[in-house]
Amino acid sequence: MTMPIRRDLRFPLPSERACDWHASGSYVTHFFNALSLLFPAGERYFIDSVRYYRDRIDDPELKKQVLGFIGQEAMHTREHIEYNEALEAAGLPAARLEQYVVKLLDFGRRNAPHSVQLAQTVALEHYTAMLAGMVLEDDTRIASDVPIYAQLWTWHALEETEHKAVSFDVWNAAIRPGLKRYLIRAGAMLQITLMFWTIVFWFHVRLLIADRRRGGHVRGVWNLVRFLFGPRGVFPHIALDWLRFFKPSFHPWDHDNRKHLARIDAVVAAVEAAGGRDGSRAVRTRMIARSQTQA
Repeated sequence: MTMPIRRDLRFPLPSERACDWHASGSYVTHFFNALSLLFPAGERYFIDSVRYYRDRIDDPELKKQVLGFIGQEAMHTREHIEYNEALEAAGLPAARLEQYVVKLLDFGRRNAPHSVQLAQTVALEHYTAMLAGMVLEDDTRIASDVPIYAQLWTWHALEETEHKAVSFDVWNAAIRPGLKRYLIRAGAMLQITLMFWTIVFWFHVRLLIADRRRGGHVRGVWNLVRFLFGPRGVFPHIALDWLRFFKPSFHPWDHDNRKHLARIDAVVAAVEAAGGRDGSRAVRTRMIARSQTQA
């Protein structure tokens, strides 16, 4: 069991490099940028779905983990808002695309039972854990000559790993065991898989179209295909972990990769050394206060 810790770090991302910060070029850069567009609304959805069941948890350690989970996700929300503002400043349609996610998740809040919302969170948290593991196992997957972008993704990946079992443990604690619980969880993963990759692909294409003047399309497409489908690519890497989710006895820590968490202190120190703990931005102070009040 790991205890999530809220780390208040700031990542001043240069908007002039928002379209090409990744060492493999703009096509791979925009894959990560498309993921970032999902996070602000998505992280808030995770917080709400877990918070709804917080009072039904008896385990005091799990209650503490939930508080840490909420704190971490609030920080991720804040930093990806800033990230997406950098994308908008670079001339990309970030705000417009984000609104599609907001509307979709608001529809889910209004129409899906809370158990389904929690199951969706469990499925999405497994996706973030799989992608985080991919990043942490090989730093070249986020190689960059703009260190602050790589540091943000590393920090996010480490904290997603640190709290990867929290929503799942809340699910097991709050939802009655049995076949129905398993079917809801498995069904949520199938639904989320279709929705997640459809949205990521759509956003990715929209970002590439908006950035089409950059050129290098043939090489960019090849780099992207290799990044996604090559022997060390995204989809080959996560395929087995995705299938494991459907085991009735599955638990996120069956894949015990907590060894990566030993890197957290070094990442925090590097970000702080670059001025990453500057509390001067009022909007961020308000968001921290609001997240603490709600928790």
